Amino acid sequence: MRTTILLCLLMVLYVAVNAQRDVYGMVRNQEGEALYGAIVGLQENVSVAASTAIDGSFKLHIPDNKAYTIKIIYYGYKQLVYKLQEDQSGKLDFTLEEDIYNLEQVVVTGTRTPKLLKDVPIVTKVISREDIVLQDAADIRDVLQTELPGVEFTYSMNQQVALNMSGFGGSSVLFLVDGERLAGETLDNIDYSRLSMDNVDRVEVVKGAASSLYGSNAVGGVVNIITNEPKEPWTLNLNAHYGSHNEQRYSGTLGLNGFGFTNLLSARYASCDPIALKNDGDYSEIYGYRSININDRFTYSYRNRFKITGKVGYFFRERDSQETSHDRYRDFSGSLKGEFTISTQDDITVAYNFDQYDKSSFALLDHLDVRNYSNVQNSLRAVYNHTFGKKHILTVGGDYLRDYLMSYQFEGDSAHHQHTADAFAQFDWNPLKQLNIIGGLRYDYYSDANLHHISPKLSAMYKWKDFSFRASYAAGFRAPTLKEMYMSFDMANVFMIYGNPDLQPEKSHNFGLSAEWGTRHYNITVMGFYNRVANRITTAWNSALNGMKYVNMAPLQIAGVDVSASANWDFGLCAKLSYVYTYEHIALGEPLLSSTRPHTATARLSYGKRWKNYQFNIALTGRWLSKVTCDEYTSLTDYTETEKVTYPGYTIWKLMLTQKIYKGLNLNCSIDNLFNYIPDYYYGNSPATTGTTFLVGVALDIERFFKK
Repeated sequence: MRTTILLCLLMVLYVAVNAQRDVYGMVRNQEGEALYGAIVGLQENVSVAASTAIDGSFKLHIPDNKAYTIKIIYYGYKQLVYKLQEDQSGKLDFTLEEDIYNLEQVVVTGTRTPKLLKDVPIVTKVISREDIVLQDAADIRDVLQTELPGVEFTYSMNQQVALNMSGFGGSSVLFLVDGERLAGETLDNIDYSRLSMDNVDRVEVVKGAASSLYGSNAVGGVVNIITNEPKEPWTLNLNAHYGSHNEQRYSGTLGLNGFGFTNLLSARYASCDPIALKNDGDYSEIYGYRSININDRFTYSYRNRFKITGKVGYFFRERDSQETSHDRYRDFSGSLKGEFTISTQDDITVAYNFDQYDKSSFALLDHLDVRNYSNVQNSLRAVYNHTFGKKHILTVGGDYLRDYLMSYQFEGDSAHHQHTADAFAQFDWNPLKQLNIIGGLRYDYYSDANLHHISPKLSAMYKWKDFSFRASYAAGFRAPTLKEMYMSFDMANVFMIYGNPDLQPEKSHNFGLSAEWGTRHYNITVMGFYNRVANRITTAWNSALNGMKYVNMAPLQIAGVDVSASANWDFGLCAKLSYVYTYEHIALGEPLLSSTRPHTATARLSYGKRWKNYQFNIALTGRWLSKVTCDEYTSLTDYTETEKVTYPGYTIWKLMLTQKIYKGLNLNCSIDNLFNYIPDYYYGNSPATTGTTFLVGVALDIERFFKK
């Protein structure tokens, strides 16, 4: 009897051992180069996965003899799917095809869950790492203005930077870093110089309301900056730039990857002398500055079961705003996020984020640094995803935010704070292979405004041959800020600005309709959009107070058409042209004064080639903005009378040459404002150009010198 039992156990063990099998091989690109860090795994069992070694090799341990689907994912390349037959084992080599249009790029902003760009029912613009390098962009302003028509950064009072994105200002466009909000603002805009591009993997832009996922401020769109995660065992990049007006940038990035850990440390120092302008204007000089930006991101992951991500950052900027004092800006940030895969159908993400943005005035005579502004945000988030039938995804989650603000714009430099909480749900439904429908709902609560708000959305995409059709509706809202509710500020001894605790939230209804056609070499997208915005918050003259007061205005309408076309040919030539027409209608007598340019366009023509150890790419980029006629107040003391003012259109072109000379040696040089455009008069919303400028840079990828 014992012998029989032993034989049975041995037979079971034999069958179990023989049911296991190994699949191994290499992952390369079309040029035969090994792709390190590519993810190779089973679609049906996420616990069976591996990343390729430095030579492109991988090995999978398959637990049984069933048929499976192997999926290979690598950034910048199209995903590859391979059907593994029953009992199949042994060597399998894969070659990945470059993803020219980033359609195989996994994006997260439009849906909060990872989804291929080509499958997102919401039009999402992706600015890749290659695009950023090709521009040699200093910060997010360079990236957005070059890549997206309808985007203009201008100067407002005291040379503070203001955004206009197709009719929506800085308070209506939500900027995120890895999905997290940013503290601090000046004249309704965040400090864009904080957002350098040294550690950025890509930028995702969603135009239109997105409050059902992101809450307040996402009335006109979302810009999500996704930071990089090292894929090589180690990388070290050192670079330096020098340009006109003594502009200098020095930065370094160190990346480490091994044993489940990654770490990316980046540091930058930048400075520029004051720039004297050539003609008369509202200002005669651009302030000089110095800035420091340090960021560190580390991760630990274990067998695709869980992943821990932590980030810390420090930012400092000083502006030479006056002869006796300088403006100083500081930011301290930190976050911790855990992503846990419970099963093949369930995962959960929990995150904490801290961000503190301070301003101070530094007196040069006595070296006294007086802090007069501090915005501190502490936030918690939890998101849960459940997959039904391997293709339908339910997402539920919630956020809590404590917002603290001490400001010189409050009476007696006092402070206020409020608590906000929300809950949201989204269902990603895929009834057909060609059809995807996403519906969502979000509830928000703001303590100080005693505000309750619900934001719905509905998006759909249908694919037919080489075409993709998208339609969407989304509600947006923006809660009144602490500044808008409690301000009591003397504006340069000219008038007072008063807050209004009774403000209503801004509400918008956004409709979008688009069609996209794409092949291997060509891509065309046409999108129409319409926004109706009620209760927009602005300031208006109050005769009883003899000053300005925050108020809600009558509904306004913003509509337009966004068209983009691109072509890429195998011999290295690429072309891209984008155009946006924006129509903004504001009722007569309303206090808001708009300067949205109706016609804007961007263009890029590039050519690149490689011979053994030498590679170059030359790119000509340009942006054109039409003239605009708008109303302006006639006096600094009378805010009831206006007059028509026409701001001229302009075109700015930039020529950029990037070269990889030998292994890790890279040389860059650019000529900006190629055709020497200089405004006849410097308005706040005209480019502060003084003519053609030059910039040269050298970069060293140290690790490449050690590769064979």
